[in-house]
Amino acid sequence: MQGLHLTADLRGCAATQPAMTSLDALRRLCLAAVHEAGLQPVGELFHRFPQAPGAASQGGITGVVLLAESHLAVHTWPELAAVTLDVYVCNFGADNTPRAHTLAERLIAAFAPAQVERQTLQRGRAPHPAGAPA
Repeated sequence: MQGLHLTADLRGCAATQPAMTSLDALRRLCLAAVHEAGLQPVGELFHRFPQAPGAASQGGITGVVLLAESHLAVHTWPELAAVTLDVYVCNFGADNTPRAHTLAERLIAAFAPAQVERQTLQRGRAPHPAGAPA
């Protein structure tokens, strides 16, 4: 098991852009970005949250696209003008690192945040040959 886990916290996103509050717009954006990155979607779930009492904007959305290579998760908070992204790809059988970066960058560009905080985590270790110390 070996993979790359990318996360990004986006701040200063326009709360009025459709992908922040429209389930269908976020779904279209995510699936287009997945395809553009060359990854294979195998399932999806998108959930819209109700508007918070007294909030000026609509409620946010959580969207998950299951990938043959692992997953994409996006959470929008229009009331905070914020988005969090989570891209994880396994590198079993092929190095999907460039695809993970393409997917994350495509989504970051679409939300056009004023500020981005990125994190990168290498998951798992390269397998050791039989008989080699771990």
